[in-house]
Amino acid sequence: MRTPSRRLLAALTLTPLLAGCFASGEEGSGASDGSGASGRLRIALAVPPVQALSPYSNDATVLSKLSVAEGLTALDKDGAAAPALAKSWTRKNDTTWVFELREATFQDGTEVTAEAVVGALDHADKAETKPRVLSDVTLTAKADDADTVTLTTKTADPVLPMRLASPALGILSEKAYAADGTVSPVGTGTGPFEITRLTGKTKATLARYDGYWGGKAKASGIDVTWIADGTARANALRGGDVDIAEWIPTAQAKLLDEKTRHEVPSVRTDSLILNTGSGLFADAGLRAAAREAVDGGVLVDSVFGGYADPAQGLFGPAVPWAADRRVEVTGRAKAATPAQLKTETKGKTLRLATYTNRAELPEAATVLQQQLEKAGFTVKQDVREYTQMEADLLAGKYDALVFSRVTLLDTGDAVGYLASDYTADGVYNIAGLKDAKVDQAIKSAAGEGDTTERQKKIMRAEAEILRTDAVVPLVHEKVVQGIADDVEGVILDPRERALVDVDTRLK
Repeated sequence: MRTPSRRLLAALTLTPLLAGCFASGEEGSGASDGSGASGRLRIALAVPPVQALSPYSNDATVLSKLSVAEGLTALDKDGAAAPALAKSWTRKNDTTWVFELREATFQDGTEVTAEAVVGALDHADKAETKPRVLSDVTLTAKADDADTVTLTTKTADPVLPMRLASPALGILSEKAYAADGTVSPVGTGTGPFEITRLTGKTKATLARYDGYWGGKAKASGIDVTWIADGTARANALRGGDVDIAEWIPTAQAKLLDEKTRHEVPSVRTDSLILNTGSGLFADAGLRAAAREAVDGGVLVDSVFGGYADPAQGLFGPAVPWAADRRVEVTGRAKAATPAQLKTETKGKTLRLATYTNRAELPEAATVLQQQLEKAGFTVKQDVREYTQMEADLLAGKYDALVFSRVTLLDTGDAVGYLASDYTADGVYNIAGLKDAKVDQAIKSAAGEGDTTERQKKIMRAEAEILRTDAVVPLVHEKVVQGIADDVEGVILDPRERALVDVDTRLK
């Protein structure tokens, strides 16, 4: 029998560091008097909520990072599906799976039942903006009895248990789902920490949920502050205002004490996404010219301070099987000559976007602007906080985007990322890509049940995507997490889905 997910994640946690003292406050209140008696963790996160922590937005990862909500499954340290709210499962045939639920309760006191699970999954499927993880699958849930759920898919989905570990498919209690389609995780999750208060896009207060099936958390609660500016996050850690600060900018990393700086190999790849649907880069020759003009390798030291590797493709060193299975890219369009580029871009401006939530991206955009202008493009930057520009990105209002993407975020399986970002009907297809060969390659990978063959097909799909020049990979990041030296049990997760759990605490 597989062990619960929190134990499987233990291999990723920090070993004990040096002891110290911490701020305190009344449990669940978020108050602090600096005495260190309460055992509350203070965490600075980078990306403010887009939709009040709705699991159907990018906010979903916050719910998993803070151990608020859980899915039927979790991912272990190797990326395989492990039990969470489901204690076991069986595959009956290519399209049918049966999940047996463990005994658990929601934070509002109601029981986790098969009906509750079916309701939660139905809400996700019917959401106005469907979660990315469901972009390439049709999922139907049915309660067999109080503790048994049967899930069926329209076509074979060999990685369904991994898909169900997505933060976007966290199971919330019935009261989370409003008639207008909004979803609130406040007091409705199943994890060891319960959101008791959400203050706009700036703060959240979490209390320990003592009814958690996996045992009582060692920290009494969590006080979360969203600090979009990376330097400010680093300063908050250095100044003792927070205990954990995620995504420390590389320019700040070496200013941290060695004991508080933790480098994590990441499945995050930074790329230049080109809008193939409209504007300048609807022209394949101009996309090819942009790809030839861009040199992401120079960013490794100049922007990332060595905390990155030159991109080899969409998947980097943190995806260990990718390098040996990489496929040569062929069939690319011929790049526009300088004369052609000058004619075809005359009077037109390349709208280059990026966002401030990751401090390195605006710097990278400036370097890329110089490279593109040297090639003959006229470039204008638009740099804002991500939440202010997501709708415009999805609407195709930019020509190019400097983008940082966790490639295994949604399912732990690369197919989900490829389907949502690069298929014609993908829900996160910022590139606006519509290419039959790409769609077919991703579909072929999605239907493959053998792990080795699936990985080979994923890399063939990568080659098809790169052929279109819809995306120009730049670097594979190494994430730096800032952790005070009197905190232990923080999860160093290459997939950036987990941060604290029942074992995270102040010493």
